[in-house]
Amino acid sequence: MTQVIKKARKTGIDYKFNEYENLKQLKDYVDSTYDQHYSQTKYQSTDFILDCGHGEGFCLGNVLKYVQRYGRKEGKNRNDLLKVLHYALIALHVHDQEQVDEKTR
Repeated sequence: MTQVIKKARKTGIDYKFNEYENLKQLKDYVDSTYDQHYSQTKYQSTDFILDCGHGEGFCLGNVLKYVQRYGRKEGKNRNDLLKVLHYALIALHVHDQEQVDEKTR
């Protein structure tokens, strides 16, 4: 039994679809984006797009882009799926932020 499965069992959940390991890999992927060339300054371009109020469309557009690209560019590229999930996480952030903003109006 792998160490990951042992850790997952500590949560009391018997994951059937490798969710524990995939979530860990997603976190590692997201962390790596903060070390890449487009995040070397204090702000990423995504920050500016969100500040302009275009976050939802930008994120969902990128989700669609990478879903459609999966299997076409460089074959079934796992990183395309990680990008889908990453942009979906940012879309969740935008959604939650908009909910907070609406409640404080």
